[in-house]
Amino acid sequence: MSSRIRTLSAVVLLCAGALLTGCGDTSGTGPAPGADAKAVTGARGEAPAAAVPQTLAVAEIPGIGPRTRAGIPADARQVFVVTGSGPDADESTAALYRHDADKGWQRTAGPWPAHNALRGWTDDHRQGDLRSPIGVYGLTDAGGLLPDPGTELPYDRQSLFSISGRGFEGEPLEGSFDYVVAVNYNREAGTTPLDPSRPLGDDKGGGIWIHVDHGGPTQGCVSLDRDRMKELLRALDPELRPVVVMGPAGTLAR
Repeated sequence: MSSRIRTLSAVVLLCAGALLTGCGDTSGTGPAPGADAKAVTGARGEAPAAAVPQTLAVAEIPGIGPRTRAGIPADARQVFVVTGSGPDADESTAALYRHDADKGWQRTAGPWPAHNALRGWTDDHRQGDLRSPIGVYGLTDAGGLLPDPGTELPYDRQSLFSISGRGFEGEPLEGSFDYVVAVNYNREAGTTPLDPSRPLGDDKGGGIWIHVDHGGPTQGCVSLDRDRMKELLRALDPELRPVVVMGPAGTLAR
């Protein structure tokens, strides 16, 4: 086994133990590394919304205030907005927007139910705080246990995305990493989501992903229904410089 594979294997084990932040714990006592949320159907007792794109042309993205807007790169023409229902809540709403030179911002997918960390949100994320980081982050890399569903992002398929154990509410974590998109919080862009690099230091956490919803709160990630994850992967276009804007509604509106 190469040293690289050993390193990546170690990362997955650390994540599974919630040592690098992310989402969960594969040990059976809690969530795991990109793992995160209640399954949409289980959390709300209803079927997920139909995957019918809804187009809404607006001058500015709804719910995004001037301070948050200033953090969005000028060349970002695709924005995935994850709006938390409250600063300490683990439920969110997600929608994808694309900028058109003539029409302005258009909602091209969503709104979808989503989940975030068990204790809500923070603007000073730390390893193990069970909060999702607030901010604007690039979306440049994807991967998963299953084959590429048709994304334009670089996609790393490998068995290291396997996960087992149970989450905070006793829900099985298996399948949570079938599809993931790495959130560029404390990571090196242009690498597999499994890359162990932490430019800000390990104490600032890492392994923050958007991944398949498993049915319970996360340790830091955002999760979506499986079909919504595939839809998001197929929609993200690296030429549009996609970013995620994530945080509680009150903060994003500033």
